[in-house]
Amino acid sequence: MSEFLYGHWAIMETLRAGRRQCEQLVITETVEEKGIVAEIIGVANERGVKVKKVQRRIIDDLAQGANHQNMALRASPYPYVEVPQVLELGKTRGEKPFILLLDLLKDPQNVGVLMRVADAVGIHGVILQDRRGVDVTPAVVNASSGAVEHLQIVRVTNLVQTMRDLKEQDVWMVGLDIGPNVPPIDKTDLNMSIGIVLGSEGEGMRRLVRDTCDLLLALPMRGAVASLNVATVGSVALYAAWQARGWQGWAHA
Repeated sequence: MSEFLYGHWAIMETLRAGRRQCEQLVITETVEEKGIVAEIIGVANERGVKVKKVQRRIIDDLAQGANHQNMALRASPYPYVEVPQVLELGKTRGEKPFILLLDLLKDPQNVGVLMRVADAVGIHGVILQDRRGVDVTPAVVNASSGAVEHLQIVRVTNLVQTMRDLKEQDVWMVGLDIGPNVPPIDKTDLNMSIGIVLGSEGEGMRRLVRDTCDLLLALPMRGAVASLNVATVGSVALYAAWQARGWQGWAHA
């Protein structure tokens, strides 16, 4: 069953990635075909995707009231992968496994931000708990500015069992937590085969997920507010792990 993606960069990256079957691009009748809009139409034409102008209210309905930026793309569902494909990508790149695991996150904005950062640091894959957490919805694609279209995302029915399976393959499970007895993130060398585990907004990691982690680490804080948003915590941790790898894969001067 197809779905409608919306937002300039979500649509552009979906077209560029070429992983979905894109059926039709609809744009509002009044939109000016210049700048990014013209670029998207050009890529759609290159990909053989039909472009149709419609009344704005139609796109309003397709995007369910979200800020669609005057266009929507009808595409096939998100192409999830399996854990072995994630591990294989690391082997192909000659890199130790670098994985992000999300335990029942529910806010599409948080998940989208994390996906965007995961793409930026070269993560090999993201693992989501199936049911009760956020899937890769059009809202997540938009919040990630389309970065999720370039990632390998896995849905599993039992996150704890998946963590155990990865541990058997020598991937360390590192959970981000808070508390006086949780060591700060800089006290551990993160240059290892790693799965960074993040808990849900408010509740954090479920008990079994936390207990299955090999290590628990925290971000030091000195301000008046006692916690950080999970997307912020995850972003800092992902960059810390990438830095520990010597910015592996970054083609800097």
